[in-house]
Amino acid sequence: MVKEGESSVFHPALGVSNNIKNAIPLILDREKVQYSNWVELLECHAHAFDVLDHIDPKTPRPTDLSDTMWKRLDSVVKNWIYGTISTHLLETILCKGDTAQQVWDKLKEIFQDNKTTRADYLENQFNQLHPSKFSDISSYCRELKNLKDQPANVDQPVLEQKLVIRLVSGLVNTDFDTVAAMIQQTTSLPSFETARSRLLLEESRRANDSSP
Repeated sequence: MVKEGESSVFHPALGVSNNIKNAIPLILDREKVQYSNWVELLECHAHAFDVLDHIDPKTPRPTDLSDTMWKRLDSVVKNWIYGTISTHLLETILCKGDTAQQVWDKLKEIFQDNKTTRADYLENQFNQLHPSKFSDISSYCRELKNLKDQPANVDQPVLEQKLVIRLVSGLVNTDFDTVAAMIQQTTSLPSFETARSRLLLEESRRANDSSP
């Protein structure tokens, strides 16, 4: 039986699993600063289930939803946000009565505050990363890519070309310096994924050569 004031049409967002982490594996944390990646996943999820208007003011609110249903959906979206952020962030932004848009805007303000200082800090982390801190090339590449994505949080995106140059320059005077030099000396720099694949192939070859 449909309650008074609610739409008789079942909204797709109401059928989403309560465990939002099945769809969005990232947990937004202030220290790791995965904000841009988290935003992409949340926006895609909200768009897929027709509730993007709850976090994007440019998306018009559907005219066929009652206020009761809209508020119910807003609570669904808030639960998605609450379920994908760290406890520390949750305690920082939680306020009874906030809409999903207000919660969304609070998180945006946290991660885009003091942009210049944060951009300098992130650039230093990116430039100082060295493969010696990692057990394998895959881990090094993954962390480098993560650091490359983070400046976008403060409107300072890193070009992929710079990512590739940083990747190979970090391998100077390591077991991979020959492959890194070959990548760097190509007429047109390959994509990050191509460079990464070449390094993984070299790592695999070395592992096979050292096997008994």
